[in-house]
Amino acid sequence: MLPRRRPRALGAAALLLLLLLLLIGFFLFDGRLRGAAALDGDPLAEQGGHNRSDCGPQLPPKCELLHVAIVCAGHNSSREVITLVKSMLFYRKNPLHLHLVTDAVARSILETLFHTWMVPAVRVSFYDAEELKPQVSWIPNKHYSGLYGLMKLVLPGALPSGLARVVVLDTDVTFASDIAELWALFAHFSDKQVIGLVENQSDWYLGNLWKNHRPWPALGRGFNTGVILLQLDRLRRAGWEQMWRVTASRELLTLPATSLADQDIFNAVIKEHPGLVQPLPCIWNVQLSDHTLAERCYSEASDLKVIHWNSPKKLRVKNKHVEFFRNFYLTFMEYDGNLLRRELFGCPSQPQPGADPLQRALAQLDEEDACFEFRQQQLTVHRVHITFLPHEPPPPRPHDVTLVAQLSMDRLQMLEALCRHWPGPMSLALYLTDAEAQQFLRFVEASPVLSARQDVAYHVVYREGPLYPINQLRNVALAQALTPYVFLSDIDFLPAYSLYDYLRASIEQLGLDSRRKAALVVPAFETLHYRFSFPTSKAELLALLDAGALHTFRYHEWPQGHAPTDYTRWREAEAPYRVQWAADYEPYVVVPRDCPRYDPRFVGFGWNKVAHIVELDAQEYEFLVLPEAFTIHLPHAPSLDISRFRSSPTYRDCLQALKDEFHQDLSRHYGAAALKYLTALQQQPRSPA
Repeated sequence: MLPRRRPRALGAAALLLLLLLLLIGFFLFDGRLRGAAALDGDPLAEQGGHNRSDCGPQLPPKCELLHVAIVCAGHNSSREVITLVKSMLFYRKNPLHLHLVTDAVARSILETLFHTWMVPAVRVSFYDAEELKPQVSWIPNKHYSGLYGLMKLVLPGALPSGLARVVVLDTDVTFASDIAELWALFAHFSDKQVIGLVENQSDWYLGNLWKNHRPWPALGRGFNTGVILLQLDRLRRAGWEQMWRVTASRELLTLPATSLADQDIFNAVIKEHPGLVQPLPCIWNVQLSDHTLAERCYSEASDLKVIHWNSPKKLRVKNKHVEFFRNFYLTFMEYDGNLLRRELFGCPSQPQPGADPLQRALAQLDEEDACFEFRQQQLTVHRVHITFLPHEPPPPRPHDVTLVAQLSMDRLQMLEALCRHWPGPMSLALYLTDAEAQQFLRFVEASPVLSARQDVAYHVVYREGPLYPINQLRNVALAQALTPYVFLSDIDFLPAYSLYDYLRASIEQLGLDSRRKAALVVPAFETLHYRFSFPTSKAELLALLDAGALHTFRYHEWPQGHAPTDYTRWREAEAPYRVQWAADYEPYVVVPRDCPRYDPRFVGFGWNKVAHIVELDAQEYEFLVLPEAFTIHLPHAPSLDISRFRSSPTYRDCLQALKDEFHQDLSRHYGAAALKYLTALQQQPRSPA
């Protein structure tokens, strides 16, 4: 232990100098990353600190169109990007044009989503990532993003030549402010600066994280490319493509691969040409990676502008304030996207395709009409997120069958049993809120049975309106089926264990093809017991039927719904037999994928399947009952819509009005051939199905 030295008296000048050094040290320590522009004394650094001026950058004009580019590939990335988009839409006051570089999977998902979201003043353009791959495929990349993580390098050439500037974002960022404030930072670029970036908030590029750590060259700590401002016109004039290619080729002579994808190459170019970069305040890219120094960048929530989950651990990353950041992210993840369909007042914008006729139809509705809810629900355009979870399309097989069904949150418990009974592909539409969609995601991830199935496609239809849009849900699931045939089922039915194989064999044996319109009827049964031994064969089913443990479906409530199946004949049948349509017939059938769609006017409870079977008959489908097929309905609490049907005369009157309109449309479409349906309607009692 060293002996203490006796302190000397300090002169006034020395004391003043000491205080000055302490103040400088305090601000350097507390605000080191609060403005990466401090690297070269840029005044923007002040905006990242606690004492930044209240006079921020001049915002762009209210109606100026802001351009945003995002690279997005695959199912998970397509889910992530929606949270980013929600956060942008929540704060934005300007029209947006999203430029999305996608693979085929992400394009299919996002095209459907934005088409059905119908957000005013948002335009979306897609660019094929496959066409860009050859430009970056020569670069070895160890980052988990793969080739897609390199595609920001080629954006100046991929985006329209007339586009002068763009904000480029990773899918794992979340906005906490108006993106117009970020756009305004373009005004601080000098004539030579072409790229705006925030300093990297870790020591990665310093090369001291572990022994033999050898990062790509960078200026100081380097820059993070999760948020980029690109002056596209200047980049093109500067020969950007040649510039980054030459730099990457040279570095790859001594380095085996990129570790951080495009970020390594951006930094290597900036190291060689430091005048290209405009450092941005760190609050525009608060990086929550491992070993992050981001907490030096902010002191309170109001400091935050963009949060970047740039660790592979995402929400599981370790951070001093991770609970705050996680809750902020989850708020947008579960936020009702329907609320973001708001107009930008004072900014005229091109209406979304189909929006004008829809608005006119809605304007014509009479809110005093007793059936107003039904009319409004029919006209509601629901947001649709197809293939919400990773999905592997089934290999093409000529007789393959997809089970098609729909469900809401209260039927999730049926999924595991259904997966055990049906080993083939499924297309399921789920009617959920944004928050419920996240609960569903966690439900699947926690289930060994569900998480193991990659051939089940889940399509989320976001809830809106008071009535269950059952036929719209069925149409979503039906449209996404990829096999030649579909089994049109309901979620509360469990098919025979052997049904999938039996249906494929039957289709082949019957020689069905596109020239023969046939609907294969799967006889439906029900049990009133919550626990019972599921039959493994027709013989076991008949024994349960005779013992009273099973019944033909709805025999006690609505026997005409399945009576034409002729269960007496089915007991003895050994070959398929043909049956005739009759009023209120609503069997579960296997049909070609291109069959007629369900009539979307039928919402809530009542006549939704019946109308579809009428349409099949009107189009001259023959109904063939399969002798070894069966499906069994399990008991459950009644839905809200069936309870309303049973208790409300008005509800039943509205359903009757829909049926009348349906038959009128049949007459207009099929002429004299529709007379039998009109006659049957006049003779039948009111149906509950």
